[in-house]
Parts: sequence; C-alpha cells; structure tokens
Amino acid sequence: MNILAPLVLAASLSLGTASAATPAATAPTAKPRPTVVLVHGAFADGSSWNKVIPLLQAQGLNAIAVQNPLTSLEDDVTFTNRVVNAQSGPVVLVGHSWGGSVITQAGGHDKVKALVYVAAFAPSLNAAPVVDTKDFPTPPGFAHFIADADGYLTLPADAIARDFAQDVSAEEANLIHATQGAVRGVNFEQPVTVAAWTSKPSWYIVAAQDRMIDPGAQRALAKKIGATTTVLPTSHVPMVSDPESVAKVIVAAARAAAK
Repeated sequence: MNILAPLVLAASLSLGTASAATPAATAPTAKPRPTVVLVHGAFADGSSWNKVIPLLQAQGLNAIAVQNPLTSLEDDVTFTNRVVNAQSGPVVLVGHSWGGSVITQAGGHDKVKALVYVAAFAPSLNAAPVVDTKDFPTPPGFAHFIADADGYLTLPADAIARDFAQDVSAEEANLIHATQGAVRGVNFEQPVTVAAWTSKPSWYIVAAQDRMIDPGAQRALAKKIGATTTVLPTSHVPMVSDPESVAKVIVAAARAAAK
C-alpha cells in the first residue's frame, strides 16, 4: 500500500480548491466621462444653453450651466470654479462670448481637461479680451449698449433681434432679451492672469454672421490658441440657432478629454 497516496490526493484537492477560489482578473475600471460645464456670456444667463444640454445628456454626458453674476472677471471665475470643484471627475469647460475670458482663467483648474470657445474671447496671458479685437471692425451691436448709472450694460430688444440673435425666432429673441444678464462694462478691460489654452486642448466655434464679435477676430483667436476650429453660418448665439452643431463640437472635445 502506498502510504503517500492519501497525502498526494489531499494536496491535489487543496490546490484545486485554492485555484477555484482565486478570483478572476478584474477588468480595468473605465475612466469617468467628463462633465461639461457651460459658461454663459454677457447679455445672457444659463438658459442660453437650454437646447444644447439635452443633446449632451443624450450622449451620456453630464452637463451643468453656470449662473454667473457678470459683475467682474474674478466673480465669474469664482462662480465657475465652484461648479468645477463640485465635480468628481474631469471637466470640459465651454464658454460663450464673454464666457471665453472666464474659461481662459478658470481653465487652469486641475480638473479641466479641455476648453471649448463658442464665438468667444480668448485672451492672452495678462491681457484683456478687448486687446485681440481692437484691430478689427467694431461690431454693429456695440452701437446699442444701454449703460446704467453703475456702468452695467444691457441690450434693447431691437438690438437683440437685429445684432445679437438675428437668426432665431421672434419668440426666442424676446426670451433672450427678457432673461439677459446685465454685464459690467469694465469687465472687458480686465486682464486674465491665467491663459489655460496654452496648456489645455481647445476647440473654437466661429460664428460667421456674428454682429457682436467680429468673425475675422474670431478666426484670428482660434488660430492664436491653436484650436480645432468649426465655422458655423450663425449669429452670435449658435447654441440657440444651431444647437446640434454646437453639441457635436462639445461631444468631440469630451471624447478627446476622456482618452
């Protein structure tokens, strides 16, 4: 009788049990999808993104619109950073018009992985947004600002319909006028102390029929920051008149940021 046989059998059973108990290799954890943080411009509020948000959500992206006070660059950056801080994963910052200055500064946040400029300013380090547009024709919309005693600017209804959002319905133009945020005029002379586009990948949407920021200036800005550029035949508010095209650019930026 082989007295070692029971020991060999026990050992083999023990190894088999241990092997069966070993957990399977864990699949790599998928990277979290970026959250899209949308920053409105002057003469607007967060509702300017109402048509874009559902399109982003349909692509599985979380989207949040900031409600900035338009009282100063510093204040708007503070409000934007508060939203960025609240996100658990990477962020794509999207800025329209004046909001481009805000994301240029706020985009220095570690969570921000990509920037999308929509008919927007994109100042250089220590420069104000007006610096990049001074050599281009003054946009027609600039002739119609209404300033109050504290230096806050608004646009009258006819200027909204003619120069700000000339390619949307009358009902939509009326809503833009009714919900616009008054912007402090000196904001446009406040320099950024961070130029996030120098270190973060950027996308730029040029609004070819813009009457608030010269389209030629927009093309120059897009070239300056090395942005992936899309030109749309829209007014200053492509997110209202062509939300599908705007969402497409944002989704592309989010996919790139998720890699």
